[in-house]
Amino acid sequence: MKKQRAFVYRCSSCGHEEPKWLGRCPECGEWNTLVEAAGRAPDGAGFGGKAAPAFPPQSLPLSSVDPQEGGRIESGIPELDRVLGGGIMKRSAILVGGEPGIGKSTLLLQIAAAARTRGRVLYISGEESAGQIRMRADRLGLSSQAHRIEIAWSGRLEDISALLDAVKPVIVLVDSAQTLYSTEAGQGPGTLNQMKYCAWELISWVKERDAALFLVAHVTKEGLIAGPKTLEHMVDTVLYFEGAASAANDGESRFLRASKNRFGSVDEIGIFLMGERGLAPVEDASRLFLVRREGELPPGVATAAVLEGSRSLLVEIQALTVIAKGGISRIFSDRIDSGRVSRVAASLEKHLGVRLSDQDIYVNVAGGIRIAEVGVELALGCAIYSARTGLALPAGLVIAGELSLTGEIRPVRRLAGRLRAARGLGFTHFLGPAPSEGAPESPEAFDGGVFIPAGTVGAAIRGLFKAGPERQGL
Repeated sequence: MKKQRAFVYRCSSCGHEEPKWLGRCPECGEWNTLVEAAGRAPDGAGFGGKAAPAFPPQSLPLSSVDPQEGGRIESGIPELDRVLGGGIMKRSAILVGGEPGIGKSTLLLQIAAAARTRGRVLYISGEESAGQIRMRADRLGLSSQAHRIEIAWSGRLEDISALLDAVKPVIVLVDSAQTLYSTEAGQGPGTLNQMKYCAWELISWVKERDAALFLVAHVTKEGLIAGPKTLEHMVDTVLYFEGAASAANDGESRFLRASKNRFGSVDEIGIFLMGERGLAPVEDASRLFLVRREGELPPGVATAAVLEGSRSLLVEIQALTVIAKGGISRIFSDRIDSGRVSRVAASLEKHLGVRLSDQDIYVNVAGGIRIAEVGVELALGCAIYSARTGLALPAGLVIAGELSLTGEIRPVRRLAGRLRAARGLGFTHFLGPAPSEGAPESPEAFDGGVFIPAGTVGAAIRGLFKAGPERQGL
């Protein structure tokens, strides 16, 4: 490929280009019309080879833009559509990161087979051969859709450029960004310059056409996407594909989250189970995070009603307190932010008089899901108090509420949805914030169950555990 000139002098009248400034355009004969402009690659150069317009770019009113240009393509995977905000946005770039072996390539292959489009789908792999990809497709039962999937096994950008121009796919899936390289960006794949240059060329191609790009990226041991941070700024959506070990599902649960989404919310979560036939969406997510027991609950266990985007989930919060080693209290919690656990523990110590400053606190969420919603705080406080006192919470109870530093229980969003989720799974009691006057939601959605309103964390826990003065000062 010929190198692109840094700049040229282009005639504003006819578009003729010269490598140096001239007073008169040799093409049209006009005087003083040559102005400095960015150079362009020669014709046939692939991504940079699209001829520059003969005239300067023009703006247009927003009202004249065709809204169909911002349409979406259904991926055929409801959980993915939920996370993306309703489907795959045309002319968008999506970065998918995850640990090795988590199922990124499987997810991309299932997208290629299930996407609801009449256009062609191009799967580009720099890590596997065509035979290996076909073997996985057969194992996943995708052979019937194999005719619509185009396979390429190359990491060289110039080859991919020519292939894209020839195939003109609607969806492009690249596995992975670390295997891309170009002769224009130095030697060897995986370097920062290679990743930025190649990713930008691919993104530019789909932005100019009604196509969408999925770009897989490796992650570091800290769980962040490897490579330049610029890569995350260049794309429209950044997805993290995570897994968690759990006795309830043999460690096969997978969570898809968005840390950036220009076309939707970042609060949604997609939940899958990895099986022999690939990734299967979980229809009843709440059952995945609950442990069914016969009889009473053990101390330190509480059921919380939390929100994950537009979905209400019931999750089991588990807490354990033991005497601190060396007299220094520590908090061990990787599924709920340790700062939130520390704040809830301080609120219990202040407003209930239970001593936690000499205890190590361990917190876990059944099923391995990470919880960031504030509605988990009251259930977390009840679980910690239960673990510290050895008193079990009543069976059939669901808890939701936000705790303030003053000990008050603040209202939570979409209370009615949480109540319906609890009642649908057979829970009979719900502890939550007292409804305020004029609130749009009321406990009436908990039809057939008992709603227990509470204004403060002290009143809530004393009512649940019947904790008298003799229990305080532990």
